[in-house]
Amino acid sequence: MEVSLSFEKSSSDDLSIMVDELRASTTIIAALEKFEMVIPTFTPEQAIKMSKKHNGVLAGERNGKKIEDFELGNSPVDVKNYETKKKAFILTTSNGTRILEDMTAKNILIGGLINAKAVAESAIEKADNHIDLVMAGWKGNFTIEDYLASGEILYQISKINSEKNLDIKFSEYSQSAILASRDENAVIEHILNSTSAKRLESLGLSKDTEFCLKKNISNKVGFYNNDVIRS
Repeated sequence: MEVSLSFEKSSSDDLSIMVDELRASTTIIAALEKFEMVIPTFTPEQAIKMSKKHNGVLAGERNGKKIEDFELGNSPVDVKNYETKKKAFILTTSNGTRILEDMTAKNILIGGLINAKAVAESAIEKADNHIDLVMAGWKGNFTIEDYLASGEILYQISKINSEKNLDIKFSEYSQSAILASRDENAVIEHILNSTSAKRLESLGLSKDTEFCLKKNISNKVGFYNNDVIRS
């Protein structure tokens, strides 16, 4: 099996993992802890339409800010603390949901630090020949947090590879991400000082960055199929 790392567009028709560490991936996984489904949409107008159709909680951001009149922004902490009996979570974001729109792999998963081990296990179980991690970035630009979060997922895949003698081949780009992710203190420092984290800090949302840094606190894995993400 081949494992690779890509930016914005996946190179696999088999299995892709979308990684938008700050914050869409983490928000989606947090939402799957309390909702039956997450429905990603690509515009606020689509989100409003889908929330009416599914009687769902309406959440989303543009440029990091909660969209006016939406119930929630793209905040994993706020999702975690939100009380509702609704079963659908409708989400539109600047980057993560945009990346999902262009994915064509047979299997599409959602991953981040919060569920790195779980998504690695699911990827190996479901993939036939190619796992590709796709960094969402920010408006077409590379982001260090997506790279380091991908490195943690790739490390978890490499651990399973070693334990089960699976003969998985890692691209050099993915190998470099594994190496970069091994110094936990450096990972935390660089993510906290990233452009994305500084942007969230300026919006009073540092609580989200701190939550996103928690590793392997969820066994939920998002599976994107037929325009819906389920656990």
